[in-house]
Parts: sequence; structure tokens; C-alpha cells
Amino acid sequence: MHKYRDYLGLGIAGNFALHLAQAGEEEDFKDIITADEAAPKGMFPFYLPLHVDNAKEILNTYPLSSSTIKLPNKELNIQAEPEVALICKLEYINNKLSKIIPTHFGAYNDCSIRVAGASKISDKKNWGENSKGLSENLIKIDKFSECGVMDGYSICSFLKRDGELNAYGEDVELKGYSYFYEKLQEWMIEQINTQRDFGPLEPLSEYIATCENPSNAIISIGATRYTPYGESTFLKEGDEVCVVLYDHTKLSLDDVIKSIKDDSFQSPHMNILRQKVVS
Repeated sequence: MHKYRDYLGLGIAGNFALHLAQAGEEEDFKDIITADEAAPKGMFPFYLPLHVDNAKEILNTYPLSSSTIKLPNKELNIQAEPEVALICKLEYINNKLSKIIPTHFGAYNDCSIRVAGASKISDKKNWGENSKGLSENLIKIDKFSECGVMDGYSICSFLKRDGELNAYGEDVELKGYSYFYEKLQEWMIEQINTQRDFGPLEPLSEYIATCENPSNAIISIGATRYTPYGESTFLKEGDEVCVVLYDHTKLSLDDVIKSIKDDSFQSPHMNILRQKVVS
């Protein structure tokens, strides 16, 4: 999982209805004005491939793992955040981001610290190595628009604790994201180019310029809603987090649950991230 060390790592906050309220983060964004009520609240860095003077040094620590979540040393509440990650090519004109081209997608865990009063979103997102999750194998995107491969996919997630499996995030279609496809692409380009250092947000265009305009990025497009169990359950040592993207035209949710229980993931219609929680 070291192949993305030269990639920029970005995430989106508030791209699925009600998630921010469940995560206790609505207050953080109270002063953020968006173009419409359904729009995401902003973007944040979780990994910078080069040193940026104005960014926190921890953002230079590579956090991705396909197998492990390592809890921070302090006594902090940690929640998994089931998401979809896009592997993207970035293009620039006159040192300004002009295109974001998603090429692959996969299951992602935007694991986060739940702490009140953090000055920036990124303060909760990267606490060291093995603090994020991305599936080892990704799915190629034929076209990032309607009638493409992503139309047929749903996301679900589970937490296995003491041998018991519980749904952690809701089972929802990827098209349930507030902003998706071309609308999301346009919004991301505009947001990255215009977002300033305000409230919980950071000046991404400055960071990107200092990182010498990376040509590739991993962008997590927002956490889905929790189940009541997921909303109230924080991670502890020995847990296993499973985030699954599956083709709902070929498989049912019951098929996915059976695969997890049987520890059998041979289906070509599933993309799975499994992470053991360690301290």
C-alpha cells in the first residue's frame, strides 16, 4: 500500500445527507456558506506528498493501509467512516487546476478522531501511519457519468467485534451521494481553486502549488450515514472493519454478509476493505 506515496490525499466533508450531524460535526461548519443546501461543506487534506510550511507536519505522514487501523496513543474516540475513494489524474493550466479525471474507485475508510474544538478538519484525519484505509484492488472507471460502471454499485460496512458482525454504515447506492459524477467534478475543481483558510477549511490551492502540482490524487468523496450501532460505537483493539462496494445488479446485501461471515471474497462483483484495529 505504498504505491500512492506521491499522490495528493484529499477528502470531502458533508457529501451525504445527515452524516455530519451523526458525527457531531455540524457545529464546525456553521459559518460555511454553500451554493445550495445539498452541497458539500468543503474539502480537506489528509496527506501531502511534499512539505508545506503552512500545513501541519503530520500531513506528510503516509496514512494508508489496506489491512490495519492503528489507534492513536491517547485515549480518543475513533470512528470508521465508510466511503468511496476515487483515484484521479489532475491537470493544470497556468498552475491552476483545470481537470480532475477519476480513473478507478475503491472501498475507503476515512477513519476519524471524534474530538470537539479541532481547528481544522484535517486535525481529526491523520494521526500517523495506518490511520486510513483503501482497498488493495480497485475497480476501473469506464466513464464517470450516468450509465457507467458506478451506477450499479452500492456501499455497505460492518464491524466485527468478539465474533459478532454488525452493520456500521447504511447500505446505500453510490448515486445517493449529494454531489456525484460531473456535478461533483465541477464542484471539486472550483472548491480546490477557491477554498481559503477559513474556519475548519484550509487553502488547498496553496498546498497543491507547494507540492509542485501533483499529477495524481486520492479523493475520498464523503462518508455515508451510520446505522444506530455505527453512530454510537467507537473502535477498539481487536475489532475488524469491513467496507464493501458491491454490484447490486449481481449481488444482494445478504450475499455480501454471507461472504464476510464465510471469509470468502472470490466474487468479482465486490470490492472489499478489511482492516484489523490494533493499538
